[in-house]
Amino acid sequence: MTDYANLFRLDGKRALLIGAGGIGREAALALAAHGAEVVCADKDAATAKSTAADVGGESLQLDVTDADAVERAAAELGEVDILVLTAAMNVRKRILDYTPEEFDRVVALNLKATFTVLQAFGRRMVARGAGSIIVFSSIRGQVVEPGQAVYAATKAGAIQLVKTAAAEFGEAGVRVNAIAPGVVETPLTAQIKANPDWYQAYATKGALGRWSRPSELAGAVVYLASDAASYVTGSTVMVDGGWTAVDGRFTPPA
Repeated sequence: MTDYANLFRLDGKRALLIGAGGIGREAALALAAHGAEVVCADKDAATAKSTAADVGGESLQLDVTDADAVERAAAELGEVDILVLTAAMNVRKRILDYTPEEFDRVVALNLKATFTVLQAFGRRMVARGAGSIIVFSSIRGQVVEPGQAVYAATKAGAIQLVKTAAAEFGEAGVRVNAIAPGVVETPLTAQIKANPDWYQAYATKGALGRWSRPSELAGAVVYLASDAASYVTGSTVMVDGGWTAVDGRFTPPA
């Protein structure tokens, strides 16, 4: 009989969170609150240590664009039951203004590193026959706007990697899913918040008429990590306040 009272509990599970600031910090807090032991990894050692201290877990300095470092981390960490990847970047420029160097930087972190992480940790989960991998994509994997070409392409690519990993790892009992946030109040979106018209346009695009808080992404992480999602794989959970459901910003009178 299913124990519904503890469906979302993660006791005895070891989680690795890659990208420990902003949304990642809230995900770490939520995972720990549900009983998981959380290892917090980030390119910035101070960020990793700060979040690890908040959840009583370990910290790890890790640059996921370094494939050898990712492979070493996977070997040294040993058994990981839950993997959450939030690390990403954006260079907001139109196609005609993009430089090859900027293209390579965005693709290296958002797409190639996703593949590297899936490969290194997925290999070990498949061998063990269990695990849940959660990759952060974006609404930009579905819909676009000027200045988001490369970011959007990488986020769409991440969704396809998730689907393929789900297909390949599924028989071994490993689940792989994506979360696609909408607009989130973080330091990375300070540029938009500083422009009232831009900020309000984004707020009113979704059905709820506001931006989200980083903590509002944490529930989806816990869900996908837990037995509540035991039959969910290859999916993209849209946590976007209805952004991708609503067509346009004008509300007709009828």
